[in-house]
Amino acid sequence: MSQTNQLTTKTKIKLDFKNSKYATGRRKKSIAKVWVKKGSGNIHINGLKMNEYFKRPVHQIIVTRPLEISQVATSYDVKCSVKGGGLSGQAGAIILGISKALISHDEKLKKNLKKDKLTTRDSRVVERKKYGHRKARRSFQFSKR
Repeated sequence: MSQTNQLTTKTKIKLDFKNSKYATGRRKKSIAKVWVKKGSGNIHINGLKMNEYFKRPVHQIIVTRPLEISQVATSYDVKCSVKGGGLSGQAGAIILGISKALISHDEKLKKNLKKDKLTTRDSRVVERKKYGHRKARRSFQFSKR
């Protein structure tokens, strides 16, 4: 019984993104480097297709949101390199990067993207844990006796 046929490996794709626009997006601890160019609507994240990288449909919808709002989902290719944080933070970082890159490609798209607040960085981060507390604000259970 050969297991080589049964194993499915994710293949990283080498992409050519000359004459593309670059932007950086950040969210929580995640940093996304995004390149956008005219194309057919393919989205690659860390060398993988978006469906392979983000398994949850919620994250896939979030990532494609700037393209759908500006109604250019099938006319731009996107290449992302993202690191740090979790999947939700990475998806948020990619959104900001795609929005900035689209605006640098076509200035007319800024109005719709700004209206849906996709051009501003979400600065919320995890609050630090305080001493004498169990978490950032949660205290230990009080015992009177």
